Amino acid sequence: MTKTLIIGLGNPILGDDGIGWAAADALKEKGVRGEIIRLSLGGLSLMEHISGYERVILIDAIQTGQHPIGTVRVFPLTDLRNPFSGHSASAHDTSLLTALDTGRRLDIPLPTNKNITIVAIEAENVYDFSEDLSPFIAAAVPVTVEKVLTLL
Repeated sequence: MTKTLIIGLGNPILGDDGIGWAAADALKEKGVRGEIIRLSLGGLSLMEHISGYERVILIDAIQTGQHPIGTVRVFPLTDLRNPFSGHSASAHDTSLLTALDTGRRLDIPLPTNKNITIVAIEAENVYDFSEDLSPFIAAAVPVTVEKVLTLL
């Protein structure tokens, strides 16, 4: 059995940026077994959290402007066009891709990039102070949960 970690990324007080946390909570409420955590970090700190897992599912808001708000997409980390989107990076850190490369050079046990899946929800209001998700993003939570369940 593959050791899988599900991470809901985001900031729950920045409106739609809290979608990762909301989806992680919904997965727990559905009784999904296994490791499900919520984080508000990226880069090196995120890499440290995924150490020791064979497979990781990252749930996060993304802003590409290429899809309608609330669209849920699933793709491997290797397909992330902008390594600085979402919470895979920080202005005070490095991208997750660079952190993973560094970790592997240090012999930290990490999943391959192909075994890290992104479940990205197209969002718009990720910098507005609010503990509530907008209607389109709130409606995307059950869709996100179903996508993660399919991956499992």
